[in-house]
Amino acid sequence: MVLETSITKMFGIKNPIVGAPMGPFYTNDIAIALCEAGGMGIVSHTGGLDDLAKFIMGETNVAPTINMLDAMKESLTYVAEHTDKPFGFNLRTSRNEIEAVKISRKLPKFIMENPKLKDQVLYALSSAGSPRVLPESKSFQRLREASNIKHFHVAPALWLADKCVASGVDGLVCTGGEGGGHQSYEKVSTMVLLQQVRRKYPDIPILACGGFACGEGLAAILGMGCGGIAMGTRLICSKESEFHDNWKNIIPPAKAGDTRLVTGLLGPIRLWKNKYCMSKELVGSKEELVNIEQERSMEAMIKGFKPYIAVLQGEVEDSAVLMGQSAGLISKVKSVKEIVDEIVSDAEKLLKNASNMIV
Repeated sequence: MVLETSITKMFGIKNPIVGAPMGPFYTNDIAIALCEAGGMGIVSHTGGLDDLAKFIMGETNVAPTINMLDAMKESLTYVAEHTDKPFGFNLRTSRNEIEAVKISRKLPKFIMENPKLKDQVLYALSSAGSPRVLPESKSFQRLREASNIKHFHVAPALWLADKCVASGVDGLVCTGGEGGGHQSYEKVSTMVLLQQVRRKYPDIPILACGGFACGEGLAAILGMGCGGIAMGTRLICSKESEFHDNWKNIIPPAKAGDTRLVTGLLGPIRLWKNKYCMSKELVGSKEELVNIEQERSMEAMIKGFKPYIAVLQGEVEDSAVLMGQSAGLISKVKSVKEIVDEIVSDAEKLLKNASNMIV
């Protein structure tokens, strides 16, 4: 049996499983492994982590100049050198991302000029800001006309899905508050959000994100007409991932209730309950966060990345360990192929059994 959905047909992939964006961390090796397993990997919006780490850890007193554009070019090239399957990239369009507009103009041009990338980079995912940044880029418009690339945007609430659709996106990534990493202030669960968006926009392709790590989740969202799942925490906990073993090994014994929403650099963020997490509070609104940001210097913001750098180096107590509630579904570090094969096989069995209920 083969799972054919709007997502597998749109991108020409075997399995309806896509990587979630996990910047500022590198996800190149996860992307390659996921592509080779029949899903679709994604190059995260990242760059300059080594220089940033040296500054934060006191190895240099010179604040780094972070060139994310060059880093993303290198990542796209690296992934294309190691797989011939389709893959994508993420662009955060937050008001705090000073390179977002620059990347939206120059990265599509770079892809257009590289025939291999032009054939393989089929998924452009914007997030954490306006869905209009990429579509308004003339170079992205030209790439869209000359290739099969599709633009999706992350929608963590129905009103944001409305904005995305109005902007002419090709699809949505609907992510609920269960997911790891940055979340919205609405705190709507994934299943409720998916039902809201499906009822209002029944024809738009949807990837479900936030709380997915097994076949039951995939079967559930396919049953309601979505096209596939996007996973973060489950892929961090894989043999191929670039993430430190100390981070990976926290996940299997963790329970679904071992995470907490606190205030991150860009808004609410779901973290594992360690010393750092329990020392933080949660801002109540976007307006409150904006006031905090206005009083924060650039140097203070850069140093605010320290707990995120620390976890990459293996520190798991006084650091920001991003983790979704799906950790409660994960029992072992496995290869990406094992993860994908198991999820798809279990979903196929469940959907086949479900079809027998129709008489």
